[in-house]
Amino acid sequence: MKKPVNKYHNGVFLIIGERSCPIYNVGEELKVENFSLAVSSYKPSCLYLAQKIANIVSTKESISRFPQTGGRNSKFDCGGCEGLIHFEYKKEKEFATLQMKLLKESEERRRSKRLDMFFGELRKLDIFKPLDDQSLSDLTVLLELKTILVDKIIIKKDTPNNHLYIILNGMVAVIADDGSKTAEIGIGEIFGEMSLLTGEPVSNSIHTIEATQVAMLSVKNFRDAIKKFPVLQMFLLKLLVDRAQKMTLRSGNITSGMTGELAEINAVDLFQLINSSQKTGIVELTLKQGKALVVFKEGEIIYARFLKLRQKEAVYSLMGAIKGRFTYTRGIANELKNLPPIGGFMGLMMEGVQRIDELQG
Repeated sequence: MKKPVNKYHNGVFLIIGERSCPIYNVGEELKVENFSLAVSSYKPSCLYLAQKIANIVSTKESISRFPQTGGRNSKFDCGGCEGLIHFEYKKEKEFATLQMKLLKESEERRRSKRLDMFFGELRKLDIFKPLDDQSLSDLTVLLELKTILVDKIIIKKDTPNNHLYIILNGMVAVIADDGSKTAEIGIGEIFGEMSLLTGEPVSNSIHTIEATQVAMLSVKNFRDAIKKFPVLQMFLLKLLVDRAQKMTLRSGNITSGMTGELAEINAVDLFQLINSSQKTGIVELTLKQGKALVVFKEGEIIYARFLKLRQKEAVYSLMGAIKGRFTYTRGIANELKNLPPIGGFMGLMMEGVQRIDELQG
């Protein structure tokens, strides 16, 4: 005699409440169809929830007999892991309860209000430029808006962080262990992403240095967003690389392939860093006036070119540059290796600084 096989009935379930669930949000649907459970394509499937729904839809009584307007037999919970969600059966394309209808209407009003409040501001931010308007609208609804007074701790070192922060107005500072300020973060910039990506405690405390308005994305919505919008992953990867390079420069090191802004480290400091490290390589600079090239051998400048200027005159002109980008590449061509220094490095720097002072005076 063959063992009877459970029949999985089709059905749609709606999440009506959640308490610290790491995956799902209120209002999301879970659909059982043709022996499979469908959830949002960018979200993982929770095995606790899948097992619970499997038990529900494999009962002898057909799921089609659940009350269509809610009731004791159509509401369930997942059983819980680190969090808990409540869900109910609903008739497909209809709301199972008046509660969910009101929830949907409330969500639509909230969405409209959020879009009116700061969709335009978010559209200007670099992190969201890769998103089309519809994707940005979807993401905007997930954000929480908060104003934090001056001289307040937003996140504290060595504690868990639960949000990504986007600064809409104001300024915050990264605070070292000794209380000194190591960096400032302003309008359009983000913080808190590293601890969300790694799951590690916060590595630095963040304080407001003026009243600051932030848009916050919870850790759950952050994880969902980077799965749903892969372009955000690319932005964050580039951001982390840029920040790592800035930290390397601040520590007095430079490595091959490093790029940066002269606004972060001016040309004089960059040249001195290469000299003190006795590096052999090429610095390429892209300025508003044009491109430049400075070749170093064991920390000494052996060749320089900027527009029609060559050697010392090119170096002196570049020392006044404060805007533009640079790229450092290790190593030089064989035909350059026998070139002598164009002058003693410190003498070049002193002469260049004197010329800049004379021009500014």
